[in-house]
Amino acid sequence: MTVIGTPATPVGDLPQVPARKARRIGLRGSLLGVLAALLLLSLVRVISGANDLTSGGTIGATISLAVPIALAGLGGLWSERSGVVNIGLEGMMILGTWFGAAFAYFSGHPWLGVVGGIVGGMIGGLLHAIATVTFGVDHIISGVAITILATGAARYLAGVFFSSEPGGGPTQSPPIPRFHQLKLPGADDFFSKIEAHHWFGISDIAGILDGITTTLTPFTILAILLFPLSWFVLWRTSFGLRLRSCGENPAAAESLGVKVYTMKYVAVIVSGALAGVAGAFLADFPGLYREGQTGGRGFIGLAAMIFGNWRPGGLAAGAGLFGFTDAVQLRGGTTPVHALLLLVAILLLGFGAWLAYRRRILPAVANVAAAGLVFIWYSVTDTVPSEFNGATPYIITLLVLAFAAQRLRMPAADGLPWRRGQGG
Repeated sequence: MTVIGTPATPVGDLPQVPARKARRIGLRGSLLGVLAALLLLSLVRVISGANDLTSGGTIGATISLAVPIALAGLGGLWSERSGVVNIGLEGMMILGTWFGAAFAYFSGHPWLGVVGGIVGGMIGGLLHAIATVTFGVDHIISGVAITILATGAARYLAGVFFSSEPGGGPTQSPPIPRFHQLKLPGADDFFSKIEAHHWFGISDIAGILDGITTTLTPFTILAILLFPLSWFVLWRTSFGLRLRSCGENPAAAESLGVKVYTMKYVAVIVSGALAGVAGAFLADFPGLYREGQTGGRGFIGLAAMIFGNWRPGGLAAGAGLFGFTDAVQLRGGTTPVHALLLLVAILLLGFGAWLAYRRRILPAVANVAAAGLVFIWYSVTDTVPSEFNGATPYIITLLVLAFAAQRLRMPAADGLPWRRGQGG
């Protein structure tokens, strides 16, 4: 609490509120993690014979499927770093799909579709900010309400604007202009030849490079660049420090001159804009808007954000994991999904060993036992039930969140009600 007569700390020197010192993985640690993941995937591919695990097609599909999840999660990160829980990301994505498709179709330019997605998402973000920041509505209730309203609004608007257009209707738009893929000349043939040899590690790297060099679009590149940009703004600028202070201790931030309401409004509207861009990406990928297009990706994006411990790098890794599991089950049928059982068994065994090293014996034994059961399942079967395929990304989501819960540290004031003038 500020004492009368005591000079206030300058806003530029506003300290962070480290409720608990969190471990941060640097660039070197991140590169080692990527290398370990690559070697593990290579090992699983060689043992299982599921060569499509790291093929160029799977990697390309992973990028396309991970980007909207990552963008939605990035939107959630902006909002929650300011202290506002945004469970309405799904609804903002729905608005982004419709507005993105409408702007692209009626203008004839895909870049205006991106603008439309931003507009649609910002509308949802503004509604969420008004409800939660100004009127103090429970954040969860507001988010659910926005998702319900967005679903109905998209159906109504599609019926009004698309029903009279050729190929359109109340549940879908006519075909819209799309972004073209940026392919590196000769890369497809070169990397495909190396990939076809199925060499350990080398062919896997070739498959990854093949997927990267043959599937990127200008929209994908823009989406990827939003992650380092968000990291720089939130962690390397005074604006980002002020915004994050609102999610840690808004009363202290207000006492130091931070306009808490303004910061929360900005963060939630930016959150909606990013979710809207994710929706526009979903419309651009198949070249049309379709009802139900988001498919719960807003909620998976929220899970990816939690997995990433409310930081852009971890969020991107989580979205990549969810996109990869989705790509595997969509492209390869039951065989690659069956190979994921071996991957899960190895990860459980490794996690159990780490827990044993930390002398947490009971959880370590449980993880090793679970690893043994999953390995037996893998050993005595050749495929998994086809019904299991569609649920794979959601099962992976639950497993990852269960493991990630060991190290999570959310913003201290995230989701807590706060009114102007409230003491800390």
